[in-house]
Amino acid sequence: PKAVVIDGSNVMYWFDGTPRIEPVQDVVHHLSRLGFAPEVFFDANAGYLFTGQYLGSKPLGRLLNLPTGSVTVVPKGDAADPYILHAAQDTDAIIITNDNYRDWVSQFPFASEPGRLIKGTFQEGELCFDLPITGTNPNAG
Repeated sequence: PKAVVIDGSNVMYWFDGTPRIEPVQDVVHHLSRLGFAPEVFFDANAGYLFTGQYLGSKPLGRLLNLPTGSVTVVPKGDAADPYILHAAQDTDAIIITNDNYRDWVSQFPFASEPGRLIKGTFQEGELCFDLPITGTNPNAG
């Protein structure tokens, strides 16, 4: 499967601007069906935002139906951005996010390459994003 890195702390706001696990679940499920191997990163406060308590990699992995090694909650006080960018660079992965990583482009120039950062949204409850893959329709199924 092709690697894909998901900025969970960004995607969790896609549905209606409030933090929810469901948009991340939808993105993970959709990409898995398309044959991707998702790796999801969250800021340390992600669990608090949608459950009111800290959630580590294991409980978030269960919520996303992913193995523990595929979910990373970065240490408190650290930004997830460099972790996301390192992972994508190491695996030549695309990143699912609406972030432009402007503060990090000098350190990770690949992030400014066309097609590396895939933006998305929900329109009328349907997940929409543009994957740079020929022969697949990201809105199918």
